[in-house]
Amino acid sequence: MSENRSSLFWRVGAPLILASKSAGRRQVLAQAGLPFESRPAGIDERAIEASLGSAGADVIAAALARAKAAAISAGAPGRLTLGADQVASCEGRIFGKPGSMQEAAELLCFLSGRRHRLHSAIALFRDASPIFETVAHADLTMRPLSEDFIAAYLQAMGETALTSAGAYQVEGLGAQLFSSVEGDHWTIMGLPILPLLDALRREGALIS
Repeated sequence: MSENRSSLFWRVGAPLILASKSAGRRQVLAQAGLPFESRPAGIDERAIEASLGSAGADVIAAALARAKAAAISAGAPGRLTLGADQVASCEGRIFGKPGSMQEAAELLCFLSGRRHRLHSAIALFRDASPIFETVAHADLTMRPLSEDFIAAYLQAMGETALTSAGAYQVEGLGAQLFSSVEGDHWTIMGLPILPLLDALRREGALIS
């Protein structure tokens, strides 16, 4: 369970379950004062993406968030369970997490000098049934990147570059990649917190 300073806002006994091991999402929940525990879902994201064929980025992100929440919620009766996922899109192409460092380098080369969109989905479940879901967006413009910079960036990031859509985390070294960002910080980190807080209040899990 996370350590937080604001658990007095929480009105139900058991903490929220986050169906993810993402450090960024854990950070968002902790900073918002939500008691939670992390239980990674371990779903086959690539298989789900393949099953969706030519679906759009919003559909893919939402399907992955639902699959994570459903997988964990099924084994946690009565508990509020949160699934989240993020994909990126640019000029008709859709990107999830890169599968290798070579793929990450190719992705950054493609995004260099271009504007792309992040699609950040959340799904809130209880008893394996959906309560709330949404997809939020942020638009980011990547500055032109040299091959030397991409190589140095990926060397500094290591396999952490493979844990996020777009091969970056804006809250860290990824800030050096961009010339402009349009969208809220939480959506960029992969967990749009404001609509989640609203949903939790409607469920009576938070003091209004």
